[in-house]
Amino acid sequence: MTGVIEDTPDRAPVISAVDLFCGAGGLSTGLQDAGVVVVGGVDIEASCAYPFETNIEAPFLHLDVRHVTAAHLEPLWVPGSVRMLAGCAPCQPFSAYRRGTDTSKEEQWPLLREFARLVREVQPDLVTMENVPRIGTSAIFEEFVAELRSEGFEVDWQTVYGPRYGLPQHRRRMVLLASRLGSIAVPAGSRNDGEYKSVRDAIGVLPPVVSGESDPHDALHTARRLSSLNLQRIRASAPGGSWMDWPEDLRSPCHNKASGASFKNVYARMEWDKPSPTITTLSNNFGAGRFGHPEQDRSITLREAAILQGFPRDYRFIKPGNRLNVTATARLIGNAVPPPIARAIGEAVSLHVERSRRN
Repeated sequence: MTGVIEDTPDRAPVISAVDLFCGAGGLSTGLQDAGVVVVGGVDIEASCAYPFETNIEAPFLHLDVRHVTAAHLEPLWVPGSVRMLAGCAPCQPFSAYRRGTDTSKEEQWPLLREFARLVREVQPDLVTMENVPRIGTSAIFEEFVAELRSEGFEVDWQTVYGPRYGLPQHRRRMVLLASRLGSIAVPAGSRNDGEYKSVRDAIGVLPPVVSGESDPHDALHTARRLSSLNLQRIRASAPGGSWMDWPEDLRSPCHNKASGASFKNVYARMEWDKPSPTITTLSNNFGAGRFGHPEQDRSITLREAAILQGFPRDYRFIKPGNRLNVTATARLIGNAVPPPIARAIGEAVSLHVERSRRN
């Protein structure tokens, strides 16, 4: 921070936030858009440092959250501000893709307990967390909520639907808000069906690229090279359709098995005038989901995936001059908190703090 921001009777209270598990900065981007002062981010992945520090313009702490203490965070807070601890603990153990798998012994399970530990140590005024909906039915989440309540927080959590917040993506997430300042509610989102932002709205203006080629002005706008067989498949694919539209000779043997027949949302194209499917860490891979471009014979690019996640078109993920690490960047994008949802969280928190000051 370059200066101290102080609360005065004529100015809304300053909310300063530390973003745990910050990734590339999706949550911080949305909070900043809502006027929250993001004072730092923490993540175990070094690849998060450049996008977080460059776009958020706040310090990045390359630390395992299990080793972070209140002393690490104390120098970051804006003096006299309302403090918010925010974050999205890694959600792989709770993912719907893992349903039926025993994940209870995975290393990421205890990270929610580390989040609770930091709440006890830091004593923030506000807490927000975003995660997959399935976490809401887990014992560890119930433990987290009980811990917050024992620390004097009012707590609300809801499963939210991305398009209601202006996200051009069919994404459902669990959002939790907690406050020591009084009752607080997760915002419901203001858009209704018919007002949802579409794939065309989000990426329709990007320059066309062909399979295996790049936009010379944007390294992230690079189309993964498709094999000859997958080029034939995508040419046989209709927007919103599935591999069932293909001739028999283009189908994979697994498609003819009972176990594979139900997976219709792979090797498929998006639709221009609807939100996209959920963007994952494999969203630049035609075979990993409905990630075919609606019109061009290719999978979507990383830039298109980032925009569908709600990042600004000019968001910087790689340092100029560095070679693009496709796998690492796709992971940063797919794991991010969508900024439009984060902005709604920030706006709700700001309104809550302002109301609590007037009461």
